[in-house]
Amino acid sequence: MIHGWTTTDGRAFVSAPFNVEIEMVRQKIQIKKIDNLTARQVTFSKRRRGLFKKAQELSTLCDADIALIVFSATGKLFDYSSSSMKQLVQRHKQQADKSNRVGKQIQTRSNHSHATVCKELSDLTLELKQLMGEDLQGLGLNELTRVERMVEAGLARVGKTKNDKLLNEISKLKMRESDLIEENSRLKLQHQVEVIMLWSKGVPLNQLPLFPTALPIVRRRTGTCPTLLSS
Repeated sequence: MIHGWTTTDGRAFVSAPFNVEIEMVRQKIQIKKIDNLTARQVTFSKRRRGLFKKAQELSTLCDADIALIVFSATGKLFDYSSSSMKQLVQRHKQQADKSNRVGKQIQTRSNHSHATVCKELSDLTLELKQLMGEDLQGLGLNELTRVERMVEAGLARVGKTKNDKLLNEISKLKMRESDLIEENSRLKLQHQVEVIMLWSKGVPLNQLPLFPTALPIVRRRTGTCPTLLSS
């Protein structure tokens, strides 16, 4: 014989022979409009009572103020309130009005900030055009003088930046020149050493790949001026 029971969370169990407990998974109901009118009314009645019961439990457990208003498909009113319905509706209205006022204040500040940013952008765009020599017809003498001073100051800054970059490039070129001179001297010295080593090993002077800088060394040691060959 099989016995069944339901837990508090809505799950169903049955007791089968040999003391085997089988858990029956509750099938999910697709949430959509119920076409059958009688079934729809029954479901509405059951779920409305369940909703009101849950609201009452929530109010009791958490000391919350709750108000529910439900209209059926036929227009019939059902309501539940943990205290005075009128007071709760008034509190809701006051809170909604407060939220609307805050929203309007935020929107006003946002619009003001947007207008300020747009004006600043327009002024800067006009000033940039004037610095480029455009839209000058409506300016008076004082304003033209101000624009002229701004242009002169800008040109002075451009000239200074240009001169600084030129000096920097010249300094880099001088450093490069110094490095090349040092490298050339090192190569010449290395070549002189190689020539002397070849000459000391008996290589004829007319076969030595001499540079002009090696001539004095060979001349001092041999007293002759050998014919230079291309290296």
